[in-house]
Amino acid sequence: MNIDDIAFDEKGLVPVVAQDAFTGEIRMLAYANKEAIEKTLQTGYAHYFSRSRNALWKKGETSGELQEVLEIRVDCDNDAIIYMVKQHKDIACHTGSRNCFFKAFDKEKSSLMPFEILPFLERLVKDRISNPQENSYTSKLIKEGLDRIIQKIGEESIESVIAFKNQDKKEIVYELADLIYHILVGLGYVGISFEDVEKELVRRHKS
Repeated sequence: MNIDDIAFDEKGLVPVVAQDAFTGEIRMLAYANKEAIEKTLQTGYAHYFSRSRNALWKKGETSGELQEVLEIRVDCDNDAIIYMVKQHKDIACHTGSRNCFFKAFDKEKSSLMPFEILPFLERLVKDRISNPQENSYTSKLIKEGLDRIIQKIGEESIESVIAFKNQDKKEIVYELADLIYHILVGLGYVGISFEDVEKELVRRHKS
């Protein structure tokens, strides 16, 4: 399809959801006109149309919080689109939050959803590397060094294998959670992002 297939509203706008291509989280919602989408396609970076300023704008042009657009997706009615983005500097909201959807109706803080837990743990590990906490197991593990982290990954791998062998579903889930956590610590320690692992899985799927 092309831009002419998009069902813009009477003001020439279409709602745009910016979705993180690596975590799946919704980063923000804005609007675009034809020119904004054309600019996005030309540059590879998210452009929107500001209804309040009545002007085109490039996300992060002044703040550096650029959104690299990896793909544009259109819904079944052609009247809403998604920018699949890589969020530079990791902040999308003007409040300083990772995304604009951090408020919940019935409680003070929104809950962690299952798809958010791996990115959350990865950020936690990075923070513990930069800012060790005295009573933190993660900080303790990092301080003990790579050999200790490798040892824990090995132990949790063996315990996971035993759980599978016993076909104990509850224990499998428990041990795999431990294993994945320690793998994330190991990745963070050697400076590898889980995103790199995801990219490798995508590469294998394409080949």
